[in-house]
Amino acid sequence: MSQRKRALITGITGQDGSYLGELLLEKNYEVHGIIRRSSSFNTDRIEHIYQDSHNPDARLFLHYGDLTDGTTLRRIIEAVKPLEIYNLGAQSHVRVSFDSPEYTVDAVGLGTLRLLEAIRDYQQRTGIEVRFYQAGSSEMFGKVQEVPQKETTPFYPRSPYSCAKVYAHWQTINYRESYNLFACNGILFNHESPRRGETFVTRKITRAVARILAGKQKKLYLGNLDAKRDWGYAKDYVRAMWMMLQQEEANDYVIATNETHSIKEFLEIAFTYVNLNWQDYVEFDPRYLRPTEVDLLIGDCTKAREKLGWKPSVTFTELVYLMVDSDMKALEKVAILGNGFD
Repeated sequence: MSQRKRALITGITGQDGSYLGELLLEKNYEVHGIIRRSSSFNTDRIEHIYQDSHNPDARLFLHYGDLTDGTTLRRIIEAVKPLEIYNLGAQSHVRVSFDSPEYTVDAVGLGTLRLLEAIRDYQQRTGIEVRFYQAGSSEMFGKVQEVPQKETTPFYPRSPYSCAKVYAHWQTINYRESYNLFACNGILFNHESPRRGETFVTRKITRAVARILAGKQKKLYLGNLDAKRDWGYAKDYVRAMWMMLQQEEANDYVIATNETHSIKEFLEIAFTYVNLNWQDYVEFDPRYLRPTEVDLLIGDCTKAREKLGWKPSVTFTELVYLMVDSDMKALEKVAILGNGFD
């Protein structure tokens, strides 16, 4: 086990954390994840890769902690002694950040600062280099100043979440330049998968398609259907995170598909896939509008292609099909299990 690289992931129970955990285990890492204490289990996405720490074959270990608690973060880093840290933990729902701005900024912005300080202190005392990945977001571009958006495009954040991400981005650069930390920012555009949270618009759509087809739902309520996003596959994007930390020098990269699609297009593909007309089922609900909207995001990933050798492997249409298929299978599974308990 001592020969293995050791990595620490915040947000390991999320979409990206679970895929990254899988990837690192495939690459023979010992993986440690930070999870928040909860009265209910929230580890569904990693159940298939988690083994009890008493198991001699275990390579995935979980630690209770929170990005709002710097003391615990320091203690975990001291105990784990990771060579790579991936900061994926966040209150990551943009609309929710307007309702909970203080918590969002504390976890997303100051949480990153707490990690950077802990790494700086640990590295100074031990002389061991810790490589750090900060999960940036295309939401930082907000009211876009340039199309497409690349690493040099000015930020114009339009939500408490994106403001906090901009703060975390610049602190990461500051610590890299001030203390010579190997610290990278990945400016990731929207990335989806069957593991996407059910409150995010893409998963909300594909889940609704499955439920409508099964007769369990009649209508889908959404906000701004004209918003355009650059959507990719989460599994591709976590591969880019790992690649950033394997380079000789730390740098910042935009990860995107260089294509933009509207929510209407997503609806069209998802509903047509199961021979339904989305206009028969979708209703507008102003509750889902943001106080300030981000209308168009499209990323230029030229730097990542040229320096990392990274490129997306799944098209937009394939991604929508993948998610619809997964939600339909999940519903079928629930139906089968349900019948078994009747």
